[in-house]
Amino acid sequence: MGGRRTEEAAHGNAPPKPGPSRVQRDARPEGTCIQVGRVEVGGPGFVVMAGPCAVEDAEQTERTAAAVAAAGAHVLRGGVFKPRTSPYSFQGLGEPGLHLLAEAGRRHGLPLISEVMDASQLPLMAEYADILQVGARNMQNFTLLRALGKVRRPVLLKRGLAATIEEWLMAAEYVLDGGNEQVMLCERGIRTFEPAMRNTLDLAAVAYVKERTHLPVIVDPSHATGDPKLVVPMSLAAAAAGADGLLVEVHPWPERALCDGAQALTPERFQELMRRLPAVLQAVDRHLWRPESPAQLVGVR
Repeated sequence: MGGRRTEEAAHGNAPPKPGPSRVQRDARPEGTCIQVGRVEVGGPGFVVMAGPCAVEDAEQTERTAAAVAAAGAHVLRGGVFKPRTSPYSFQGLGEPGLHLLAEAGRRHGLPLISEVMDASQLPLMAEYADILQVGARNMQNFTLLRALGKVRRPVLLKRGLAATIEEWLMAAEYVLDGGNEQVMLCERGIRTFEPAMRNTLDLAAVAYVKERTHLPVIVDPSHATGDPKLVVPMSLAAAAAGADGLLVEVHPWPERALCDGAQALTPERFQELMRRLPAVLQAVDRHLWRPESPAQLVGVR
C-alpha cells in the first residue's frame, strides 16, 4: 500500500491538500453582514425577500411588487431566466423581464434579487440585480461560481437538490476564494424518499450551518414545501431555527402563474406571514429589519 501511495504522488495523483477555509466561523467569528442597497442581511434584523417565481408581464410584476412592499418585504425577487425541467416550459422573459423587475423595484423602493444561470449573463444581471441568485441546479457550476467570485455583487447560493452540507459550503468557498465575500447561503429543501412535499426542508442544516459558518443563511420555504399552506408555518419555523431571512414566492393570481403557481402565496397570505413573524422573532431576540427612516429604502440603485 505504501508503494502505491508513493507511486501516485510521483505521478501527481496524490489527494489534494485542503486549502484555507474562508467559510468557517473562525475566519470571521463576529459573522458577516451584507449590505443590499440600504438593507442589511446577517445582522440582528430579519430580512424578507418576496415576489414571483417568474416575471410574466408588467401588470403581474407591478401588482406583486406593490403588495410585498406594502406588507413590509425588504427585497423584491423575480426570475427572468428560468431553468426548467422541461424544455417546453416557460423559460422566462430574459432581458425585457429584467427591465420590468427593475422598474417595479425602483417604484417601490426595493432592491432586487434574480437568478443568473450562466457566466455569460453576469454583465447584464449585475447591471440590474442587487443580489445574484445561484439556483439549486447550478450549485456546482464551478465556472459560474468562479466568475461570481470576481463580481462585486452579493450572491445567494441555493443548496443543491441532493447536496450535502459540505458540498454546499465548498461551493460557497469557490466564490469567496475568488475575492467576493458577499455570499448568503439558502436552504431550499433537499430531495429525499418522502413524496408528500416537493422537497424536505432541512431546518437542522440551518442551525448547523449558522454554528459552522459566518455567512448569512436564508430559507426558501416555497420550493422546500411546494404547498402555500405550509409556507407560513415553515417560515415561522425557519425564523425560530436561526435563519437570517426568507425567500418567498408571491403571485397575485397563483392559479394563472406560468411558473410554480401551486406554491406561491397570495398577497393576503403573505400579509399574514408578515403579521406573524415579529412574535416568533422576538422570542429568539431578533426583529424584522427596519430602516432608520423610510427614505433609506428609496433609490437603492
